Amino acid sequence: MWVRTRVLVAGFLVVVLVAVAGIVLGMRQVGERLRLPLASRACTVQADGKVTLDAHQMANAATIAAIGIQHELPDRAVVVALATAYQESGLRNLADGDRDSVGLFQQRPSQGWGTPKQIQDPRYAADRFYSALKKVRGWQDMRVTDAAQKVQRSAFPEAYEKWADESEVLTRALLGHATGAVVCTFGGDPAMRGEAAATALTKGLSLDWGLTAAATTASGLTVAAANQLEGWRYAHWLVAHATDHGVKRVRFGDLEWTNRGGSWSRVGDGSRQSAEVVAEVFGDS
Repeated sequence: MWVRTRVLVAGFLVVVLVAVAGIVLGMRQVGERLRLPLASRACTVQADGKVTLDAHQMANAATIAAIGIQHELPDRAVVVALATAYQESGLRNLADGDRDSVGLFQQRPSQGWGTPKQIQDPRYAADRFYSALKKVRGWQDMRVTDAAQKVQRSAFPEAYEKWADESEVLTRALLGHATGAVVCTFGGDPAMRGEAAATALTKGLSLDWGLTAAATTASGLTVAAANQLEGWRYAHWLVAHATDHGVKRVRFGDLEWTNRGGSWSRVGDGSRQSAEVVAEVFGDS
């Protein structure tokens, strides 16, 4: 009887361990599939709400927002695009996905979205998404999830709505409706330095925003801003891309963000109304 009891108890423990392992594995698989921002959170966005992302997600979100402005679309389009990318990839530029899906929006080459290489260019992917959204009649008056579904044709049409609030916070900040709303920090050696970093930043601004007036030096760049709204768009974009472009400092008006401090702080008496956004990159040495 004692031996039988021990066998039963051992068998029960094995069943429990297998079940626990299955749950853990299942949660891990779900987390990897959604690519949610669970770790390495290096950026915080606060604009009537708070969103925390890692540096790669932040840079992708900033590019998606900028391409929406290039399309001369209202803010609502950026909210829809960000919610879609949140759901489809966790704002990560994925190399694979369901069937032949790739990229931020998990677009499929077999469905005419472009080649895998094209779709994995965040700018191309965002451009194609906005182009498709503009063809949806009445998308402006739809719920976020309904507008996204008209473009994506997902098997889970309600899934996009759960990212609407986060996407609205990101949109307010990245489109310049909030002051000093994007802060990022990163440690270790910068990915780029000196003139190479400044040149890459200038190219990125040109591709994302269509800018041609950035003045580049070996230590950074200066971007002309027509107004406060435009200035904060560029300033937040520069901070969002700080990690992958070696940005050390960004200044607009009397506020300055530094990598060391990881936040915006006042550097004047509050009376300066600058028409320029200034970014400094890490030096070559």
